[in-house]
Amino acid sequence: MANRPDIHLYTASTMNGWKPLIFLEEAGLPFELTAVDFAKKEQKSEGYLALNPNGRIPTLVDRGNDDFVVFESGAILWYLAEKYGVFLPTEAKQRSETLQWLMFQMGGIGPMMGQAMYFQRIAQPQGHDEPFAIQRYVAESRRLLEVLNTRLAGRTYLVGETYTIADMATYPWARSFYWAKVSVAGLDHLQAWFDRIDARPATQRALSKPKPFPQFFGKGDVAAAQAANAARFKNA
Repeated sequence: MANRPDIHLYTASTMNGWKPLIFLEEAGLPFELTAVDFAKKEQKSEGYLALNPNGRIPTLVDRGNDDFVVFESGAILWYLAEKYGVFLPTEAKQRSETLQWLMFQMGGIGPMMGQAMYFQRIAQPQGHDEPFAIQRYVAESRRLLEVLNTRLAGRTYLVGETYTIADMATYPWARSFYWAKVSVAGLDHLQAWFDRIDARPATQRALSKPKPFPQFFGKGDVAAAQAANAARFKNA
């Protein structure tokens, strides 16, 4: 079909799901958005699994590159940054630093905070109270946020003065500390970084798509959102 944008993104309102949306909004790029409905298990449908064998979001299809498919949120950010030549430094050391902090999010902050969220916001409301697991993942999440705080001392963004895909990947996770029930008290550099990115209109537009989920950030009806989230994962 003529006049369709190159980028077709399948995603949902989650920390990983927002990452490519942040890039696309910040870059001002046209894209087609398909919201994936977890309640209907659309991520497990035959058609979706043909694109993403892991059955997770997000997934990107690049019509401008022979319908090339990219899954995994960090890989999507890297692909977009290389395709469009933005939000990724060209200088070799800074480029490596960007990749290092992107991997730090993918291998550390995402998994640890995700588990903190799972055990407190999903398992616990279903009657599965696991104090040892909760303490372990909350403590490790706090430690990782402290690493970020140290890194941000004297820096505007994770790789110096330039907003990069490392910030885009890390922000929606770290900013959801409320949902993970992880304290950011005393992490002044991290909180200043939150403020700077909170003030970026394009990033905030991305957080409203496919639909807003302000409860991750401690706004709106948190109890109702928690109950709905727990119910969605029941018997999953």
